[in-house]
Amino acid sequence: MTSDVVLTAALRNNLLSLQNTQSAIDKTQLNLATGRTVNSALDSPQNFFAAQALNNRASDLTRLLDSIGQSIQTIKAADNGVTALTSLVEQADSIANSARDALAQGQAEAKITGDRDLRGVDDLTTLSGIDVTTNTYTLTFSLTDADGESLNIGAYSSAAASATATTTITLAANDSIEDLVNSINDIHIDATPYDNTANIANGNQAFEAKLNESGQLEIRSLNGGNFNIDFVETTTAAGADDTTNLAFASALGFGDVADVVSDGAGTNNVEVSAVADVALRSFQLYRTVSGNQVAALRSTTLDNIVDDTGATNYFANIATGDNDVYQIAVNGGTRVNIALDNGTGVVTVQEFIDGINDNDTLNQLIQADFDDDTGQVIIRSIDSSVESIEVGVQSTTSVTASFGFGLKDSDPAGGTTLTAGAGAANAERENIRIGAAAAQLAELEIEYDSVRNQITELVTNGDTGYRGTNLLNGDDLLTVFNEFRTSSLTTSGVEFTADGLGLTEANFSRDNTVDGALAEVRSALESIRAFGTTLANDLTVIQTRETFTQNTINTLTEGADKLTIADQNAEGAKLLALQTRQQLGVTSLALASQSQQSILRLF
Repeated sequence: MTSDVVLTAALRNNLLSLQNTQSAIDKTQLNLATGRTVNSALDSPQNFFAAQALNNRASDLTRLLDSIGQSIQTIKAADNGVTALTSLVEQADSIANSARDALAQGQAEAKITGDRDLRGVDDLTTLSGIDVTTNTYTLTFSLTDADGESLNIGAYSSAAASATATTTITLAANDSIEDLVNSINDIHIDATPYDNTANIANGNQAFEAKLNESGQLEIRSLNGGNFNIDFVETTTAAGADDTTNLAFASALGFGDVADVVSDGAGTNNVEVSAVADVALRSFQLYRTVSGNQVAALRSTTLDNIVDDTGATNYFANIATGDNDVYQIAVNGGTRVNIALDNGTGVVTVQEFIDGINDNDTLNQLIQADFDDDTGQVIIRSIDSSVESIEVGVQSTTSVTASFGFGLKDSDPAGGTTLTAGAGAANAERENIRIGAAAAQLAELEIEYDSVRNQITELVTNGDTGYRGTNLLNGDDLLTVFNEFRTSSLTTSGVEFTADGLGLTEANFSRDNTVDGALAEVRSALESIRAFGTTLANDLTVIQTRETFTQNTINTLTEGADKLTIADQNAEGAKLLALQTRQQLGVTSLALASQSQQSILRLF
């Protein structure tokens, strides 16, 4: 075209050289700005896509690294929970051991303690409620062995003494509290007045009586058996009555211990029984099957319960319509009737137990159970306020019931049973003071169950979890180590609630239940410690893989950088050279244009 500007070849070459130099300068400046020599696939397709693959893998591993870090935190949260659970279970172990000690001490003796300071009482007749000038006051003792069998006891102080099922101490004028203590301590088992050879007692002392540090009269059995004391005041004119008998018991400090109970023949007694146990335990119950005696089953009716020989029935005359009831009262409270017939027949062992446990008056204070191993019905306190349990029977005609809880029904074969005549006036009852450790054991049961609840709450309320994953409450944790999910570790969760650990509700009423609790605690500790070891191992693996992943990411990033990163020194030197080349190109272009500029001189 005529309008095109015609450039000489020299100008065109110089101009093209300047354009190339500027392009190289732009590229070098970009490399310096980005720090990379390959900024797009146009720069170096092979290096660009290779570096991109390395960076993509590094990015995937970085995201996995975040997940691995969260897995570590989840395990640390679980480990904190394991530490707390260990402390709580060890606390439960301490409580159970305290119960074991208290149970051993409580079962070793039957004991009653008065509530009156009797120190310095040189004449018991000075006490309100005792007047030996016109009345006679007696304390009648009976004692069993550790198995509940009746023992013969007697006093050594009198050559005329002989061993019988009961021994009576009569207060005399001017008797001091020390005289009474000595008279009680003088009662021996299978007493013979004197040892013919040494003229001394054989040492088989039945009771220990003393004033404790508070001056209260304390009486306990020394043979591991149970005992009963009957407080009786008689007058030549009217005989004994409940009021004067209670006043007598109160004078010695036993007003809150002794209770008015009927004897089955229309007469009341003021007495107390003390058992060398923290619960009421029946005889071992049997039933006869094809002539053989087997331990009683829960479904056995009471009228089929017999002794171990099969010759004596523990329960008799239970009949529908006779309103035959077993009566229970706690701490002298309201008597509760437990039916011995269910309207269609005699109740079973389990129905009797349910009658106690389903009663709102009793089930806040005591609990009944049947031990399938020993064949015993057990009534234990579940409240620390329980000190005594009154048991008895009542009927509109007559009824006999012997569980063997106290001394009145300690020997059915020998006629020692709870037997009621017709009507409420002829009911027979016994007030039984349970072992001194019962209140302490009830408190320990409350404390133990409180720890159980804390164990469950710690695990179930989310305190041991992290971001919704709780390894101690059954959740599993999956930790993935590579982008293909072909390498991973599963940390299996556990159920470490109290039930999951096998910690059942406390029952410290007997040796085997406490030993069972201790075994459960030991097993729980072993499970917690084993899981703690598992957590430690998994944490080590995950932390090792975390370090490995971090190093792999660094390797990948470094590899990608080697394919694309710019050498700043080289790029800087290149830019300087290009700038020099650019200046030279401009000068060359100026020289090339001088031939054309000379034409202007013609004008």
